[in-house]
Amino acid sequence: MADILIDHVNKRFPIPEGEVVALKDINLDIAKGEFVCLLGPSGCGKSTLLNAIAGFSDPTEGTITVGGKVVTAPGPDRGMVFQEYALFPWMTVAKNIRFGLEIKGMAKDAADARVAELLDMLGMKEFGNRYPKDLSGGMRQRVAIARVLALDSPVLLMDEPFGALDALTRRSLQDELLKLCGPAWARPSSSSPTPLKRRSTWPTASSC
Repeated sequence: MADILIDHVNKRFPIPEGEVVALKDINLDIAKGEFVCLLGPSGCGKSTLLNAIAGFSDPTEGTITVGGKVVTAPGPDRGMVFQEYALFPWMTVAKNIRFGLEIKGMAKDAADARVAELLDMLGMKEFGNRYPKDLSGGMRQRVAIARVLALDSPVLLMDEPFGALDALTRRSLQDELLKLCGPAWARPSSSSPTPLKRRSTWPTASSC
């Protein structure tokens, strides 16, 4: 049984001249543990499909099922990293990352340890008490990624999350993401590239 099942999903947006078709008859099943990459040109509907899986936008027709339940709203079973960071400006970096853990009711000591682990992984140990306004765009995106990773959701959705990062940080986070996907996905330690077997799909969507 697929962990994510997208069944004949269509999405249309109204405009003064009529409507724009963003997604047309999308069908996709993703099993637990799979790493799936949506490929396509700008405007083909990749973000629209991710937002629908996350529950931020309802399909015009069709259904999306995650873990056997039809998606009707956002939920803790789906973590989402957006193209642009979405941080609380009045919270420090550490509090932004801790926010979801507090909502889940995690004990303070455990939450603090998880935040420290993520700050270390992202190379931001010295920035826990800084505010988003004090950070560069790339650093803010790192915090946004950490906030989602902290929740350890069964489904991780990422909408071009590394675009604002420098090359070294991007490579580091790509490696961490592959580790999260399991040993079979880990990038080889040698400098010579080894092809990774990945499943990818190009969504059947019109350009919009």
